[in-house]
Amino acid sequence: METNWLSDEQQRIWRSYLRATSRIQNYLDHTLRAFGIGLSEYVVLAMLSEADGRRLRMSELAEAADQSRSRLTHTVTRLEQAGHIARVTCAADGRGVWAEMTDQGYEFLAGMAPQHVAAVRRILIDAVDPADLAALGRAMDAVCSVAD
Repeated sequence: METNWLSDEQQRIWRSYLRATSRIQNYLDHTLRAFGIGLSEYVVLAMLSEADGRRLRMSELAEAADQSRSRLTHTVTRLEQAGHIARVTCAADGRGVWAEMTDQGYEFLAGMAPQHVAAVRRILIDAVDPADLAALGRAMDAVCSVAD
């Protein structure tokens, strides 16, 4: 099978994408460390804050937060130890487990959200021309639509 190599321009864009996504994640993670959590933990809290009753089944939360189930288990354990999340057995089937945001977790998220949003604006939203941002959104939607 013959390799379909990237053109010089495609290679430049690919490497720029790798640098940019790494820089964005590192920047956001660094700003959240002031609150004692990382970006993956923030995402879990954000997903729960937006869910009905501020709770999701662990499997649904793993998908929403784009984390493997084993990684999510570790993330939820850290957040549970901090009092931000409680695991609750699902009464309907007894086997399922809900991750439920506590009131303390909601207050914690609300306290750091303005700083996080300011960081997202600084590193991405305000740094990119609005037309380019819209194109980026379309490109990322296309990437997300590719099957695993």
